[in-house]
Amino acid sequence: MFSQTAEYALRAMVVLANADGEPRTTHQIATASQVPPDYLSKVMQSLGRAGLVSAQRGKNGGFTLLKTPRELTILQIINAVDPIRRIETCPLGIPQHGVRLCALHRKLDNALEMVEKVFGSTTLLEMIDQPAWNKPLCGGLVSVHAKTN
Repeated sequence: MFSQTAEYALRAMVVLANADGEPRTTHQIATASQVPPDYLSKVMQSLGRAGLVSAQRGKNGGFTLLKTPRELTILQIINAVDPIRRIETCPLGIPQHGVRLCALHRKLDNALEMVEKVFGSTTLLEMIDQPAWNKPLCGGLVSVHAKTN
């Protein structure tokens, strides 16, 4: 249902949320999130354009969150890279349906609306504030906290 890009963005944001405000390089994020570095660069650019992360160049540079994990919602992250597309008109172009969706497309749009509501009310903090054994990317987070040159 969600694109690989959205999945990668969520993984990257989990890594940054667990970094306690310390900048993380693309390499560090890619390693911890198990996302290909070239793909991750594009994802991080989108997150930056959306105002969710900032990038700092230089020796101690890297990416940091622009908002706290408590302020960031899952919906903001997904919409920054691959927005959820609601069904506003008949996807089949049937003139009689127009903006009055048939039962099938109305039900699909209702499901998308529920996903938006759940993700809009779920913060990044809720994703990382879990017992150690149940944290997202718990196997990959060790490398995030290690400094690399």
